[in-house]
Amino acid sequence: MTPHPTSRKTRRVGPGFLVKLAAVRARYTLGSRFAPGNTLRHAARLFCTPFASSRTRARAAAPDSQAVRRDITVDGVQVATYTWGDPVRQPFVLFSHGWSSFGLRFEPWALALREAGMAAVAFDQPSHGHSGGHLVTLPEFIATLRGVGQHFGEAAAVVGHSLGGAAVSLALSQGLAARRAVLISPSIDPVAAVARFADLVRLHPRLREPLHAQLTERTGVPIADLQAAPLLPSLAQPVLVVHDRDDADVPFSEGEEYARLWPGAEHLWTSGLGHHAILADPDVVARALDFCRTTP
Repeated sequence: MTPHPTSRKTRRVGPGFLVKLAAVRARYTLGSRFAPGNTLRHAARLFCTPFASSRTRARAAAPDSQAVRRDITVDGVQVATYTWGDPVRQPFVLFSHGWSSFGLRFEPWALALREAGMAAVAFDQPSHGHSGGHLVTLPEFIATLRGVGQHFGEAAAVVGHSLGGAAVSLALSQGLAARRAVLISPSIDPVAAVARFADLVRLHPRLREPLHAQLTERTGVPIADLQAAPLLPSLAQPVLVVHDRDDADVPFSEGEEYARLWPGAEHLWTSGLGHHAILADPDVVARALDFCRTTP
């Protein structure tokens, strides 16, 4: 839903990013006071705009990928999908990436599933990777995940990272067909995500509620309807929640909340991996894939 603060443990930040961030902070500090309307509109657009690195990293990964790419249309947007194996004839795992990421990020997971006789499906969210679109927020993440799920049918498991984890929980509550779920570093509270964004860019606190209103006007979905916590006790799928105690992007407490509220949830807590490296940790991958391969 938002470009979260970057952790030194999880992602190296180049000087160009820091210069741009400093410029945005200076603009928003002054603009919040002297031009709040223009600043608010700019902030709402920035909040909905993934980093360009999502597309450049997807392009860099594509030539070496073993996936079969097919484009489908979801709510009028061209969505790039990737399959490993045959999801029609084989049980498959559906992957839901996070903010400013891309579907091919999960190829190492997919290749491990192929060795185990399963298929895998991933996709690029709108405005990410090879998919169309320019702006996106959590409601589009949910709708696109549901659309991909409807296209491929019931998944043996669905795996979501970060904002993609929030989309998984909300999509399951809206009928996404998957027998199991794995949530990695999942965000649970969109209001807290807006606050983290506002803190990052130095948007004045008095503009946060108007920012909620701007986002609601754009998507038609009130931010209160995007809270995952009230929906979790009604979910029946077995779930594994994975979160790192040193996550600087999505607080560890949000993963704990998922594990507390989702009936029968299993959890795996790690340390020192942060928000991004957790997806490549061999122990995390092995535990998550074992969970996905378990027959309900």
